[in-house]
This record gives sequence, C-alpha cells and structure tokens, in this order.
Amino acid sequence: MAGYWLFKSEPEVFSIQDLRDAPKKTTSWEGIRNYQARNFLRDTVRKGDGVLFYHSNADPMGIAGIAQVTREAYPDHFAFDSSHRYFDPDSSADNPTWVMVDIQLKSIFPSILTRQMLAADPVCSNMLVLKRGSRLSIQPV
Repeated sequence: MAGYWLFKSEPEVFSIQDLRDAPKKTTSWEGIRNYQARNFLRDTVRKGDGVLFYHSNADPMGIAGIAQVTREAYPDHFAFDSSHRYFDPDSSADNPTWVMVDIQLKSIFPSILTRQMLAADPVCSNMLVLKRGSRLSIQPV
C-alpha cells in the first residue's frame, strides 16, 4: 500500500512550476537537513508513494499539486561538495548523513488548496502542516 506525504518548498526556492519545467517533470528532493525529515525519507518514504506538493512561506500557502516518489532514498551528494550550499563536512560518501529521493510531477491544481481550506475540511483538519509549530518539510499524511 502506497504512503502519502506532504513535501514543503518555498516557491522562490523551488516551486511546482519548476518541477513542471524539469526534465521528465522529475527532480531530486535534496537539501533536507532536519533529522526527523531525513528519517522519514530514509526509512519510510517508498517508490510509488504520493506527494502533496506544498508551497510554504507564500501567499497563499497551501497544496499546489501532486507528485509521486520515483526513486527511494539515496545519499544526498550535495553534502559532499564543499562549494554547495548543502555541504556538510561531517557527511561522507562512505558514511552519508543525508539522503534525498526523486519525485515526478503528476498534476498541478488549478488553484492552491489553502491552509484555510484544509483546516475547514473535516478529513484534512488534522494534518500535521496545520498544527502550531509544525515546521517539518517532509510530513506523513
């Protein structure tokens, strides 16, 4: 049975339109530097899982579309590159600290499903993204 996840990204950093414009509408989801989010990617996220692509720190904030995991966790090679913003001197190819997955766009919604819309829906109102203080960029749905 496939799992479902919410992946958050600030549109100025990487938007669902950027995913649409990527080769084969696919990208690596790199740069996760929170241990709990990393553990989800490494231990629980699986190929075929659904992804709700959430635009955070935006107006409006909300779910912009749907993607699917196409490759399970593998080492985040950006952690090994000292010139990259995701460099981590404590991570190595022999003992990687950080992982990434690949996702592929499935659809872009005609309009954002806003936080207010999610909160008003009885099925969605308990989503982690709506909880006060919830800042994880990778969340189970």
